[in-house]
Amino acid sequence: MLNKLMRKKQPALNNDLLRRKELAQIEQLPSHISIIMDGNGRWAKNRSLPRVAGHFEGMQTVRKITKFANEVGIKTLTLYAFSTENWKRPKIEVDYLMKLPEEFLGKYLPELIEQNVQVQMMGNHDLLPEHTKRAINKAVEQTSHNNGLILNFALNYGSRDEIVQSVKQIVNKVQHGSISSNEITEELISSHLMTKELSEPDLLIRTSGEIRLSNFMLWQLAYTEFWFTDTLWPDFDEACLMDAIENYQTRNRKYGGLK
Repeated sequence: MLNKLMRKKQPALNNDLLRRKELAQIEQLPSHISIIMDGNGRWAKNRSLPRVAGHFEGMQTVRKITKFANEVGIKTLTLYAFSTENWKRPKIEVDYLMKLPEEFLGKYLPELIEQNVQVQMMGNHDLLPEHTKRAINKAVEQTSHNNGLILNFALNYGSRDEIVQSVKQIVNKVQHGSISSNEITEELISSHLMTKELSEPDLLIRTSGEIRLSNFMLWQLAYTEFWFTDTLWPDFDEACLMDAIENYQTRNRKYGGLK
């Protein structure tokens, strides 16, 4: 049944979307977009399909949006793939979600390499199955020299856990005398987070109509612009991404000051 959902070929962009992309590139683009990919289960339920069918279709959306974001000129795309709380879901669903990185990267890694995309992962990987870690490590290694879009998957990621681990690292350094407590700054904390090599997100997108952060990048999103849509993630397409980017370009980002 899942094979019937496979899109054999991504359709070409229509002229209107191409025009919108060209116009957007004239303005200031968000350098880093983060997305809470929500609604796979509801998408499947609406079609009387098992939840895993929604996750499968969501994987096709990841491919489509990654390609388009790269073409638009986005530098970093962070996707919330699996949270530290998602382990509470039924085992059959969790097992399938743990197979998705292997399936996605196994199928589309050559395409990502051709598109000059660099794959990165953030999260606590200790609890991930070995087959999942192998697929991730292979993709990270084989795309490490690419300098196009950074495709950053948040896998077994929770922002509170990330902050706790950061604090522990800093406390350890204070205890060993390598830094003093007076040297603890926002910059120091940021340098101990999993995103230390990335810029902070300019735009956060959440699909499916939910309006919450769900323990995602709580520190990094302090001055990020938020954009919410009722569209379920499997239905999210290039036009939806353009809607978000165009809306972002109308915002006046003041960072607490005046412009």
